[in-house]
Parts: sequence; structure tokens; C-alpha cells
Amino acid sequence: MTASIYQELCQTMSQRGGRYPARDIPEFYELARVLFSPDEAAVANAQPRGFHPASAVAETMDRPESEVAAILEQMADKGLCTAGNVGGTWFYGAPPFVPGIFEFQFMRGTSTDRDRELARLIHGYKSAFDKDFGPPFRKFPGERVISVDRKVQAGNRIHTFDQVASYIDSYDPIAVSTCFCRHEAELLNPEDSCGKPNEVCMMFGMSAQYLIDRRLGRKVDKAEAAEILNMAEEAGLVHCSLNSQEIDFLCNCCSCHCMILGTALAQPKPALLLHSRFQPVFDADLCTACGTCVDRCPGDALSLEDSGPPAIDMDRCFGCGVCATGCPSDAVELIERSGAEAPPENRKALKDAISAAS
Repeated sequence: MTASIYQELCQTMSQRGGRYPARDIPEFYELARVLFSPDEAAVANAQPRGFHPASAVAETMDRPESEVAAILEQMADKGLCTAGNVGGTWFYGAPPFVPGIFEFQFMRGTSTDRDRELARLIHGYKSAFDKDFGPPFRKFPGERVISVDRKVQAGNRIHTFDQVASYIDSYDPIAVSTCFCRHEAELLNPEDSCGKPNEVCMMFGMSAQYLIDRRLGRKVDKAEAAEILNMAEEAGLVHCSLNSQEIDFLCNCCSCHCMILGTALAQPKPALLLHSRFQPVFDADLCTACGTCVDRCPGDALSLEDSGPPAIDMDRCFGCGVCATGCPSDAVELIERSGAEAPPENRKALKDAISAAS
């Protein structure tokens, strides 16, 4: 009976999609048995798409609502489902592994024996998945980069969806949590650290409230959120989010550990999979060819010529602005990328765009 529950869970997590859907391989079952108890796996299998109260899941399972509610609460605390209180009633969502369950495991930034075991198992599953199926490639990007807008050259249009600050101004609450990618790496090997700040990943609105309620992250006010973003920019991290105008998360990513950048960099032309609406331009009079921008570029898109400013490989340029924030002579600004289009309005429009391009 227990084996069949986890076999069904494999089908369930496969249907949820995402970067790492479930596959019928040994590494999945080893991980699933540690992540989910048999009762939690059974409840996960019964959760419908969207957000529903415990009563709806209990009815599907033909089990008492109180029992199912207790299991769902336990799952929400463990990052196996999402939860939000609306009008005094708790509603529960069924996230995929990525984005979702895998990240939730490391957002607290703790380093317990269970954390280390999960890091090993999750890393093992992702490695086996990538070996068997390879990195995904979409003709229409599922994620996007949001440029450092303060470095955009005067005269260029900057829409609200191009400004990280606009999301800070628009949402309440805001939560910050540990970068799950860098923390997973450190759990696997304490020496595997790039030195970038870790408490920099943000969620907004109801998603933020979930992190706050379950202590997966902490609430920050708008002033602290702005300080964290400035710190991330100075450290050379890249603002990444969903490729839509409505977002509920903002990752601040490094190229050496983070999944969003890593997935793009696994492609021959990374900028086809991930980019902003801007690109750098260099002032030849100010540029000293010091190479700082080349060293900081997360896409390895810049190279120094014999003289003058760096050359740009637009197939690798994310348009993040990391080169501009690190330039000691202020020789780099951002201009609108040729043919740049607005991101889809919301998740549904993004899903439709991905489907149409497939």
C-alpha cells in the first residue's frame, strides 16, 4: 500500500510540471519518502489544482476534515504545500517541486541534519533528472531578468514592470528569505560558497504572507527591502523573476549556484532563454578597459579587445546591469534592447505564450 502511494505521488508531481517534474527513477522515491510521510503523500495526491479548503480535500479522500486539515497544516509548515487565510478560512495550494517545494526546504537558512539530508537527496534527484532528460529549452522564456533601472540611460522608456522598486511600492507584505540555491550548495559542502549575500530572495503579497506565517522567511518593510536590493546589486547579483508583468517572487541570483541562471547558461545561447529589455552601452571616453565588467558579467558576454570598451556577445548578455553597477568609472549605461517586447501581463498570458511557441 505504501509503495503504491509513492507511485501515485510520482504521477501527481509529474503532472504539476515545473523545472523538475517527478520521474519514475530511484532518486525520486528515495527523496519522496523523506519529504512526504505516507499520510502527507496521500493528501498531496488528493489536492486539486488551485487553492482549496481542507474540506474539499477531505471530501475527495472520504476522510474526516479535521484529520486532513491537521495533515495539510503540517505540510504547509514543512513547505510541501502553500497556505493562505481568506476570510477566516485556510486555503491550501499544491506547488510543483520547482518553483515550490524544493526551494521551500532551504528558505529558512537552517543547517540541521535533516536539511543536509534533503540537500543531498534533492541534489541527487536534480542531477539524475538532468543526466536523463537534460536542461529544458523553451522557445518562449518562462523567466526574465529585471535590469538595474537606475543605470538606464536617460531618454529610454522604463515601464513599471522594468523597475524592481515598483514592485516594492506596490506589494504588502514583503518577505525576504535565504537564497535556497546558495544555501543548498553550502549544506552539501560548507566550502562551496561564492561569498554573495544569502538573505536576498523576496516574495510579495499572499506568497510573502505564506513565508511569514510558516517562518520560511521574515517580513521586511519597504525601506529594508530597498536596502536589500541595493546590497544585491552591489554584490553583482541578478534580479530574476517570472516572465510576466505580475510577479510574486524576486530571486537575486549568482551564476555559480542559482538555478535560473544555471538553466539558461546550459544553453548555447543563454540570452534566448533569459534576458531583460535592456542591454549595456559603453562610453569610450570614460572606459579605462580595467576589466571589472568582464569579471562581473554573469553570462560571460563581455570580452576586452586590444583597445577600447569591451565587445558584447548579445547571445549571452542577460541585460542585467551588473556590468554597470560595478564600473568604477561610470562608463556603462543601459539602453533598450532592439526589438524588446513587454512581458506577458500575467501567469495565464505567459502560459498561453509558452504553449503558442511550442
